[in-house]
Amino acid sequence: MDRDASILLTGFMGTGKSAVGRRVAARLGRPFVDMDAEIEKRAGRTIAAIFAEDGEPAFRALERALARELASRSGLVVAAGGGAVLDPRNVADFMRAGLLVCLDARPEVILARLAGERHRPLLETADREQRLRELLARRAACYAALPVHVDTSDLTPDAVADAVLTRFEEAVRGT
Repeated sequence: MDRDASILLTGFMGTGKSAVGRRVAARLGRPFVDMDAEIEKRAGRTIAAIFAEDGEPAFRALERALARELASRSGLVVAAGGGAVLDPRNVADFMRAGLLVCLDARPEVILARLAGERHRPLLETADREQRLRELLARRAACYAALPVHVDTSDLTPDAVADAVLTRFEEAVRGT
């Protein structure tokens, strides 16, 4: 893998993609792109509003277009939305663009991290834990198919960034 290859982070919501991505980008002196934030900026509204007004398929179309665009560039650190890897075309694009790392965490850790958040449209139900477990189960095969994983459950964002950078160096060296 080329040293200018991008580093792309995926994984379920609450696994640390944005926090870790910012740290990795800062350490490497690279641009950081949070796909969800970029979609909100371009659409001029929140993801929750896109889901409510246009539905999930419309959001996924915006996500697909952005994934294709970002995969055509190099030298980025990207926090992909947790559902971006549900589309195999996104996975293929991300794999060509650089190192795709799936951040994982135990369900109870994710729940604790997301406890006060109310901007997650897929979790806005009466029983957040049940919904989270359903979504994790539905996405398990997509996440499991990704070759590089870091479990963030018991690590600080800095420690996760260290692990991601180690995996990147290994990929660059071909080890």
